[in-house]
Amino acid sequence: MSRIVEIWKETTDELVNKVSWPSWEELRSSTAIVIVASVIFALVLWVIDSALGGVMDLLYSLLK
Repeated sequence: MSRIVEIWKETTDELVNKVSWPSWEELRSSTAIVIVASVIFALVLWVIDSALGGVMDLLYSLLK
């Protein structure tokens, strides 16, 4: 049990004193970048999916 308490104390010390946390401004800008990149990626996938869906519909209509 003492080993668990020791690990808990070491973990807490590391998170509080040794980890370099970003500032609020850095966190906001990073979050904005991730959101914009995610939206762009989703739009690109939607365009590709729509294009391939159209191609598949065309191929199916030719095979009927």
